Amino acid sequence: MIRTALTELLGIRVPVVQGGMQWVGKPPLPAAVSNAGGLGVITALTQPDPEALRTVIRETRAATDKPFGVNITILPSINPPDYEGFARAAVEEGVKIFETAGNSPGKLIQFFKSHGCIVIHKCTTIRHAKSAERLGVDVLSIDGFECAGHPGEEDIGGLVLLARAAQELKIPYIASGGIADGRGLAACLALGAAGVNMGTRFMCTVESPIHRNIKEKIVASTEYDTTHIFRTLNNTSRVFKNVVSQQVVAIERRPGGAKFEDVRDLVSGARGKIVFENGDPDYGIWTAGLVLGLIKDIPTCEELLSRMEREAEDIIDGMAKLVKAKAKL
Repeated sequence: MIRTALTELLGIRVPVVQGGMQWVGKPPLPAAVSNAGGLGVITALTQPDPEALRTVIRETRAATDKPFGVNITILPSINPPDYEGFARAAVEEGVKIFETAGNSPGKLIQFFKSHGCIVIHKCTTIRHAKSAERLGVDVLSIDGFECAGHPGEEDIGGLVLLARAAQELKIPYIASGGIADGRGLAACLALGAAGVNMGTRFMCTVESPIHRNIKEKIVASTEYDTTHIFRTLNNTSRVFKNVVSQQVVAIERRPGGAKFEDVRDLVSGARGKIVFENGDPDYGIWTAGLVLGLIKDIPTCEELLSRMEREAEDIIDGMAKLVKAKAKL
C-alpha cells in the first residue's frame, strides 16, 4: 500500500483522484472510483441547477460509503452558472472535498474553507499555484501541457512543471496530465507529487457514463490524435482531433484570425454532450489528453486502480534495488 500526504488527508487507499469532467462526472463513475480506493469527483456544472446537484450527491452517497468530492470550474461565460448556488448546495449536502479550477476562485475557496472543507485547486503554472496556496487551498493539482482541456498558455510539460512545484510549493500537490498507469503514478511520486489526477483514463472505464463507441475510439487512438483549439483566442483547449476540431483550427488559421462568434456553433457544448450520448466521435468537440496513446483497454475502476497500485509498488521496489551500498574502505 502506498501512503502519501494525499491518502492521509482524504482518507483514501490509492493516491489517485478522478478529475472533474463535463458530462462524465455523474454518480456511477465517482462512486466506482471511490469504491475502488481513489477519490471520485462529481462535476457540478454537468447538472442544470443546484437542486439537481443535490440529487446526484445523494445518488453517489447511496452508491458508496467512501469519500468523494465535487468539482466546480469557473470559466468565461456569457451567462455564468450559479456558482455560489452549486457550492452552497454541495456543502449543505455534507460534501467535504472540493476540486476547484478556473478564473478568480478566491470567493469559492474562502467559502469552502469557512465550512471546514478540503480544497484541491487545479493550476497550469507555478505562479498560479503559489497564488492559490496563499488563498489557503489544501492541495494543488498541477496540470502539465499533456492534459486534456485547458492546459494554459505557457506550454510547460509535466516533467518540468512538477519538478518546479517541488522547488516552490509548501503544500502537497498532485500531478495531472499524461497519467494512465502505475508507471506514471510512480514517476509522479518520484517528482515529489503526493498522487495523481486522471481524466481521460477514467473516461475509458466500464463505469464511465459515455457511449461505448467513444471508449473504443479512445483505445484505438494514439498520442497523435489530439489537437489544440482556441490557441489564437488565448483560451487554448486540448481536444480530440476530429472533423469538427479540424474545422475550428482551419478557421483560426485564416488570414486575419477568428473571433469566437466564427466558431461558436462548431464548439457548442450541446454538441459535445451528444458525442457521449450517440457515440459519434465526429459530431462535436470533446476533450482528450495525450494519454490516449497509453490507453489499451476498458477496465472497471476497481481493475484499473488495483493494477495501478500493484504496478507502482513493483516499480518503486525495483527502483530501490538500483541503490547499492558503497563499499567501505
